[in-house]
Amino acid sequence: MNCSYMKRENASMLESMAHKVTDDHRRREACLYIRQSSMHQVLEHTESARRQYGLRQRAIALGWSDGHIRTIDDDQGKSGAHSANRSGFRDLMARIAAGEIGLVLSLEVSRLCRNNTDWHQLLQIAAVADTLILDEAGVYDPNDGNDRLLLGLKGALSEYELQGIRARLIGGQRSKAQRGELRMRLPIGLAYKDTGEIGFDPDRSVVEAIELV
Repeated sequence: MNCSYMKRENASMLESMAHKVTDDHRRREACLYIRQSSMHQVLEHTESARRQYGLRQRAIALGWSDGHIRTIDDDQGKSGAHSANRSGFRDLMARIAAGEIGLVLSLEVSRLCRNNTDWHQLLQIAAVADTLILDEAGVYDPNDGNDRLLLGLKGALSEYELQGIRARLIGGQRSKAQRGELRMRLPIGLAYKDTGEIGFDPDRSVVEAIELV
């Protein structure tokens, strides 16, 4: 695929997005939400982070100044399965409800939520506040019936994907357990031996510290 074709494709995509964006949206902030599910992903999947931060250019192309784009990345390394432990997501919701945000940007729906309850609450608040949602594929208006349907499907698929990930993890653990190879996190002071048996930690200082308790 040559560069000129890609430029035409990007220009066409931006043109299709731009008609939903109004001056009222641009008067408010655009908010870029960044999240990866674990610290391992944060450290190892640097390309994902680069793509997420790069989404800022979409907001600029749609008319926001760089200084009018807020980045929320407080939830790096946290699961999207629920919002109780995600201060960044709660901050985003509060700002939308306060009418401060005209556009929410996230690389994909799963970055925002992997829980249908949280997702539909976000959509409801965004609809009331007239806040648009942008992912890598397009811009969506929660007050538009077709967009709302598509956003609902994206949220449902995101939650379904999480359930699939969990099922695969549990299946892998069960398979290892059946072979006698499953190793779980042990309490401090215990460690696995080379034979697979559990014994005291070979570090005597750890064992001695526990014996003092």
